Amino acid sequence: MIQNHLLQILALFAMEPPASLDAEDIRDEKVKVLRSMRPVSIDDVVVGQYRGRAAAPGRPALPGYLDDDTVPKGSLCPTFAAAAMFINNARWDGVPFLLKAGKALASRSAEIRVQFRHVPGNLYRSKLGLDLDRTTNELVIRIQPDEAIYLKVNNKVPGLGLRLDVSRLDLSYKSRFGDAALPDAYERLILDVVNGDKRLFIRSDELEAAWGLFTPLLNELDSRKVQPELYPYGSRGPVGAHYLAAKYGMRWGDLADDAE
Repeated sequence: MIQNHLLQILALFAMEPPASLDAEDIRDEKVKVLRSMRPVSIDDVVVGQYRGRAAAPGRPALPGYLDDDTVPKGSLCPTFAAAAMFINNARWDGVPFLLKAGKALASRSAEIRVQFRHVPGNLYRSKLGLDLDRTTNELVIRIQPDEAIYLKVNNKVPGLGLRLDVSRLDLSYKSRFGDAALPDAYERLILDVVNGDKRLFIRSDELEAAWGLFTPLLNELDSRKVQPELYPYGSRGPVGAHYLAAKYGMRWGDLADDAE
């Protein structure tokens, strides 16, 4: 998922404006992004494997990955991965890109979250404290489910006092364009195949550049027999993923939404 799907999203997001909307111009820019990225370091990666969850009142028991009869006993196969990646070019130098994907998580979604840098010397620190989840604005592009684009901004609550709150400037495709047909991902891809549109398909040099970023990491994980960190079925993933985000002064978006 990360090497293929998420890296495609990253390249589309981070690429420079193409010369045109022609497929080759777009794919040229995507390849430039991948070739500017440094290979993934094992110190910037967390792998996990989901374990079973015991039954509780009103909640059934859920099996772990190793409980599947088709999975070899003691398998080290990860069912979750999180990684910090970097693009060494003038626009993105020093900006961490955090990617994560996994199975048996609390929710199923795909989204891009742009967390704006914390402003030093915040004039409203006395009102917000040190909670960075509320002192930075955030742009969210939700790919699935329910496509949407929204901006989370800090704003003053109307009134005589000085109280701040977080609001959403929300564009939900379903509510805004309810009468329009919103095809799912594979419907769009099949139509692109019929029309010969290659904009959403990867090219051989792009595939080679993508694997060049992850192959050394995969070989190292295999040679060192890294034990995946266990996480409960239906959780947000391993605790180590949150330490990885904190390492770069960031947080995963699902936590920020829950905090509102």
